[in-house]
Amino acid sequence: YGEDALKPVRIWIETEQSRAPRGGLGAVKAAANYAASLQASVRAKKAGFDQVLWLDAKEHAYVEEVGTMNLFAVFGDTLVTPPLSDSILAGITRDSILALAPSLGIKAEERRISVKELIEGQKNGTLKEVFGSGTAAVVSPVGELSSGTDKIIIGNGQPGEIALRFYNEITGIQRGIKPDTRGWLTKVVSGATVSAAAQL
Repeated sequence: YGEDALKPVRIWIETEQSRAPRGGLGAVKAAANYAASLQASVRAKKAGFDQVLWLDAKEHAYVEEVGTMNLFAVFGDTLVTPPLSDSILAGITRDSILALAPSLGIKAEERRISVKELIEGQKNGTLKEVFGSGTAAVVSPVGELSSGTDKIIIGNGQPGEIALRFYNEITGIQRGIKPDTRGWLTKVVSGATVSAAAQL
């Protein structure tokens, strides 16, 4: 836990292959979604990247997911994530971030994000952060996006302020350090305790 778990990653922008086309299985946790991503992921790792940024299958212009995670970008003071579709998984951590944003004073929008907007945002200084969200990592900051022809450096090699705030808030709730005001936590009782209670 903590900042050490949030080392920014290098991401390859995949402009040829697709993780999931519209009208397919992209919105569910099906093995086919992961199988379709393996070739590009291996290629990206051989080139020194940690994961792949997946774009829409039709135009290869709009961001969908990063690796197996939902993607967020911060433009100015606004958190933006692509709207759900049948090619984007409805992640629980994504939902948690969107639910927490208002209480943290963060404006959030669900709308399409183009690679062009990311590039222009980096050039004009409006792009502040990019990060993925998922169950295992909670939040994974992106430090670099590259397609070979375009390279976007984000931040200064440290996790962004907003990514860090969400990471600390969610892991704090998970660990019982912060209050669970939304009823997200479920108390799990071991089988032995249940058996003992049943005999009383």
